[in-house]
Amino acid sequence: MENEERYKHLNKYLKEKFGERTLKICIDGGFTCPNRDGTISTGGCIFCSEKGSGELINYNEKISKQISQYFLSYRSERANKFIAYFQNFTNTYDTLENLKAKYDAALIDDRIVGLEISTRPDCINEEIVKLLRSYTDRYYVCVELGLQTSNENTGNLINRGYTNQQFTNAVSLLNKYNIDVVAHIMIGLPNESFDDIKNTVDFINKHNIQGIKIHSTYVVKNTVLADMYFDGSYVPISLEYYLNDLTYIITHISSDVVIHRISGDAPKHLLIAPEWNLHKKWVLNGFEKILREQDLWQGKYYKNQ
Repeated sequence: MENEERYKHLNKYLKEKFGERTLKICIDGGFTCPNRDGTISTGGCIFCSEKGSGELINYNEKISKQISQYFLSYRSERANKFIAYFQNFTNTYDTLENLKAKYDAALIDDRIVGLEISTRPDCINEEIVKLLRSYTDRYYVCVELGLQTSNENTGNLINRGYTNQQFTNAVSLLNKYNIDVVAHIMIGLPNESFDDIKNTVDFINKHNIQGIKIHSTYVVKNTVLADMYFDGSYVPISLEYYLNDLTYIITHISSDVVIHRISGDAPKHLLIAPEWNLHKKWVLNGFEKILREQDLWQGKYYKNQ
């Protein structure tokens, strides 16, 4: 079996879907988060840095200008089709009017074929999903939902601010309107064990999702997790541990699920630990080696729920 076929790579999926290479344009829509503005909390999740997940975006620019600047850069020469990806913070956390204005501001170039929205399960409701559905006549639309873990105690510890039931409700709504769902899983959260990974995979397998993003837990500057790291209450996992859990996830998830990412990438200037997070090829090559040597593939041990 070829390496490429051992799990369902996002790049290959997009190429098959759109007929050619398709890339994402990361956008900062100027959103905040109910976990930061005081609605739920002011601290955010303990691992989340000051700018959310997309550290390298020029978030001071208007959305349309972010798009136009992208198409003036060398990056736009690497493909002919693109997905507008709202990445930072909670990208459904606003009025319907403002959401539509922000999404429309990104869809200003004929080379854009998709709209991808990263958000929280507790910031999805039927009106928002109907708005997203309205774009599906012209664009491929998918929604990323943070889950991280199915362990509610860990959810409280990391200050997630939403429940597993809210995740289930959001997935059901998105399923109702045929919008693809991408769920996030984090390996190495504080106090979590291998059993927590197994339970999280079992939980996700009970839902109709189309993609997953798997992240390593890394410590970045100016976070609660950084404080925990320095006072010794959080110890980052090893690369070997990460690869072991990653292998379990991939071999126990449905072969129909698209694997959007198998490792989170911390901004180099913010990373505190673990050091191996800076070496993405260690993860990619190490994972491919395990799959090849043990003759494993996505869904090998998947049991239909």
